[in-house]
Formats: sequence, C-alpha cells, structure tokens
Amino acid sequence: MDWLIETLIWLPAILVGVTFHEFAHGWAAHLLGDPTPYRQGRLTINPLPHVDWLGFFMLVFFKFGWAKPVQVDPRRFQMVSPKTGMMLVSLAGPGMNLGLALLGMMLLRMLPEASTAQATIWAQVLLQPLVYINLILAAFNLIPVPPLDGSKILAGILPDSGARLIYSLEQYGPVILLLLIVTDSVSKIMWPLVNLIYGILQSLVY
Repeated sequence: MDWLIETLIWLPAILVGVTFHEFAHGWAAHLLGDPTPYRQGRLTINPLPHVDWLGFFMLVFFKFGWAKPVQVDPRRFQMVSPKTGMMLVSLAGPGMNLGLALLGMMLLRMLPEASTAQATIWAQVLLQPLVYINLILAAFNLIPVPPLDGSKILAGILPDSGARLIYSLEQYGPVILLLLIVTDSVSKIMWPLVNLIYGILQSLVY
C-alpha cells in the first residue's frame, strides 16, 4: 500500500516532466522551421501523444524508462545548420525540465512555513516530486551518450569531424547506455550533476 501511495504521488510529476520535455523538443524544432512535430501532433501538452507505454511502465515501476521521441527533420531547419539546429532542439528538453524544477522550487519557497493547512501539505507533497523528477530528467538526458540529448548537444559543440563520430555511435547508443546503467555508471555521472544543478537553482530561489 505504501508503494502504491508513493507511486500515485510521483505520477503527476513524471507525466508533467516527460510531457513538457518532449513538447519542448517539438516546439523548438517548429520554431526553427521543421513542421514534422506539428504534423505528428506533438505540439501539445496532452501527455497521450508523448507517452510510450512500455517506457512509462518501466519508469513508474523500475525508475528507468523513456517517452516517445519527437521526430525531427534537420533538413527543414531555417537560419541554422542541421548540426546547430539539432543542438538547440536537444537543449530544449532538458532546459524545459530545469525550468519546471526552478518553478517548483519557487512555489515551494512561497508556501507558508510550518503550516498545518491541508492545502499547504498537499502542495508540498506534489511540488517536491516535481522538482526532483525534473532535475533527474534534465541530468540524465544531458549525459552525452546516444540517443540521449547530451550526445547531440556535444555534437553541436564539436567540430564536424567530432560530430560525425558522435552520430556514428547512434546505432550502438542503446547498448552503450544499457551497459552504463547495468554497471551503475549512469548513477555515478547523474547524481553529482543532479546535486550540482539543485544547488545552483536553490541559490537562485533562496
């Protein structure tokens, strides 16, 4: 029963974090001139078009999962190169998660201290997962391993030769990522990043 209650408390934060992450990818691509996300119905904050049900099940029950990736056609970008465009689109997802985490922290800061009001208690119960889930999503996706956003962000920064190397690894990316997860290497990379970002955001709010 405790597990069920905990899952129900964290579920809204997971849905919000995943949905807005994918929406941000689609919206960034749309702003750069690619109509693909719009045509596929991804410019929405309705969770249903963004949820991969197997990935969502894994995320809820095993704390690791995925959403339905937003398809993007870099050839349709305007005013930027495909490499730069993909970097910007990839940045939009973690950037949205960081914005949601910051918003959650600001709202928590505004709540009355030591209040016993039920509304305040429930606000704390729901906002705290919103902060942590979005920090985790941002940090995880910033890891520079395909198919995560961090790989395309890194490719956008590197010279063309380095970008080609990053993109050549995409076919092996899921296997590499799985090995990193199984060996707990992801946690060793992600949690220090989560703590660092949390400290930075906390300094802005408090």
